[in-house]
Amino acid sequence: MQIGKKQFDVETHTHTYVMGILNITPDSFSDGGKYNDMDHALQHVEQMIADGMDILDIGGESTRPGYQLLSNQEEIERVVPIIEEMKRHFDIPVSLDTYKGEVAEAGIAAGIDLVNDIWGLKYDAVMAQVIAKSGLPCCLMHNRKNTNYRCFMQDVAADLAETIQIAEKAGIADDKIILDPGVGFAKSYEQNLQVINNLDSLHVFGYPLLLGTSRKSVIGLTLDVPVTERVEGTIATSVLAVIKKCAFVRVHDVKENVRAIRMAEAILQECESKGAYRKNGI
Repeated sequence: MQIGKKQFDVETHTHTYVMGILNITPDSFSDGGKYNDMDHALQHVEQMIADGMDILDIGGESTRPGYQLLSNQEEIERVVPIIEEMKRHFDIPVSLDTYKGEVAEAGIAAGIDLVNDIWGLKYDAVMAQVIAKSGLPCCLMHNRKNTNYRCFMQDVAADLAETIQIAEKAGIADDKIILDPGVGFAKSYEQNLQVINNLDSLHVFGYPLLLGTSRKSVIGLTLDVPVTERVEGTIATSVLAVIKKCAFVRVHDVKENVRAIRMAEAILQECESKGAYRKNGI
């Protein structure tokens, strides 16, 4: 998969790439207000790149529970200057985290390389056409307005199938789609654990998967820790993402997750090579 100038191997399931988070919001659940000014944002991105980040994901509106909805213009005014500066200073693919077609269009004009839609094309009717027209890849997340599941994983799969149908109808190419199971969105604590544990079942669609659990409440509730102490829990889910053959993880703490992923991949590759030797009678 081509994202910006970089080619990502999402076919062999041998590597999990890291998407680093840059929230330019005053009210993000984890790091609201820390990177709102340009200097701090640039410094933070430079550090994430040094730590091994593969894609930068910029968000201008918090999507935490009870978040304040921004107008399209407000969100555009937040994200466009940041996108332009990031593209000017760094040679790294840039994703825009938005579910609004007009904001996505502004981001595309500013130079983004990927659209990350937390509503899986179901919030704004024009979003699918905007993405299709741009020719850019997209990450489409599972989300819904209710939690009335009858059979949880089957319903998640059915919801994602609807998203894929919308994408196909709009003309978004298969090789431009990433799926996100939507941990923390329209799911209970137990359902979040369940969807993480059943990530591999979503490979049935044939698209690369992205797991986004970083510092989320499922970790806080499991470990009984505040948002500032959820690095280890996030790392555990990133290692599971490697085992479940996810192509991407989306995280705040890049260095720690990159190292954990490298370690997990080294162990798995050694196990696979030993298995090959035994199979060949060596």
